[in-house]
Amino acid sequence: MIHSLSGGVISDNGYYTFAKVETDGAPWWYLAEKKVSVGDRVLVPVGGKLREGVVLKVEENISNQCAPVPMNRIKRIEKILR
Repeated sequence: MIHSLSGGVISDNGYYTFAKVETDGAPWWYLAEKKVSVGDRVLVPVGGKLREGVVLKVEENISNQCAPVPMNRIKRIEKILR
């Protein structure tokens, strides 16, 4: 647990894997809970529907404080199609 200088507690440091996925011509960041590689085809939520996309980039061992998208807004990869 990390404490801030003002006496409060900064959240626990978890480490995550994020994947940038292109779907419908636009890239979006997703949380990858399973091993994923650049070029993998995946199903991801976009606008309330599942869409097929391609993994463009994978960032591993990223803390929740350095996440490319706030952790309370990040969506997860639903399925890896390969």
